[in-house]
Amino acid sequence: MIKKIFPSTTQRVPNYTNKNVNLQIRSQTLCSLKNYVDSSDSALSDKIKNLNYEWDIERILEANAASVVLISSILGLKKSQCIWFLLPGTIGFFLLQHALQGWCPPLPILRKLGARTELEIENEKVVLKMLRGDFLHKTCDVSEMLTIAEKQ
Repeated sequence: MIKKIFPSTTQRVPNYTNKNVNLQIRSQTLCSLKNYVDSSDSALSDKIKNLNYEWDIERILEANAASVVLISSILGLKKSQCIWFLLPGTIGFFLLQHALQGWCPPLPILRKLGARTELEIENEKVVLKMLRGDFLHKTCDVSEMLTIAEKQ
């Protein structure tokens, strides 16, 4: 019962994302990986470094929520209207809901725009490392490599 209410950290967001959107994000990852199949170690390393700077869904939500809270707090102080202080409370409620369950109102939009979870980004990095030769693997198919990475 508790696992349904509070899903695992790695599955919170995918559980509350439309399955077609999850498949679309995975498909985009596979397309990106296929572009690196015959790449040099240097190109693979550069792509891994670039992925280290990709913002995951959590960071995007945190930055957006913090921005709204700051702006509404400033407006509340400057305009002396209590109505502006309702917005930070609402944002706080949605952040708590996201932390516990993995859903909040902007999540479907951000996922549809391609925002990935930390695990989705890490899985892409694992496959790039496999292509670079960092790990022993028995396949040359990036789709199979991604499936292997997702199971770890």
